[in-house]
Amino acid sequence: MSDFLNKATVLVLNRNWQAINIRTPADAFCQMAAGTATALEVRAEEDIRPTTWEQWIQLPIRSCDNAVMTVRGPIRIPNVIVAINYARIPMRRPTLNARSIRERDGNRCQYTGEVLRAEEGSIDHVVPRSRGGKDSWENCVWASKEINNRKGNRLPHEAGLNLLKNPRPPVELPVTAFIRNYYGIADWRFFVTD
Repeated sequence: MSDFLNKATVLVLNRNWQAINIRTPADAFCQMAAGTATALEVRAEEDIRPTTWEQWIQLPIRSCDNAVMTVRGPIRIPNVIVAINYARIPMRRPTLNARSIRERDGNRCQYTGEVLRAEEGSIDHVVPRSRGGKDSWENCVWASKEINNRKGNRLPHEAGLNLLKNPRPPVELPVTAFIRNYYGIADWRFFVTD
């Protein structure tokens, strides 16, 4: 069970009930006990109730609940907590990887404009790594594998290619856009869209 306590399965909402993070049950218990978070007891869409630590530890364990055994008996593990003193929605830029570069470039080869399926393209370093090019938003574009192979370790103009647009970092998005319900936790459905 201690492994379960350290797996990020608790959705954290700001005080406006907007998803902002995912924490472990151990972190959630600490925040609740310290009074910086309340758990949400979710019975139905119309019946969601903020619950303090003192109230939470008194709740009965239902068959659908995960629980942890303590010296005072079993305690339900919350699925959703609210950070009661936090209102912001943090912003984050997507991680630099093939998928996010492909999404930024709209699945288009940045040399031909052709729309590509994922398996038809790859990351091209505008300034090749062999020539000092970095892994950065400003130096990576989505290109067809054929064009990328033809370009090789040359600069675009040396290969007779022109970029359709200069690559830039994508805009920052609210962290809510990155939160996914990978464990299929039912109570999250009211706060996270997948």
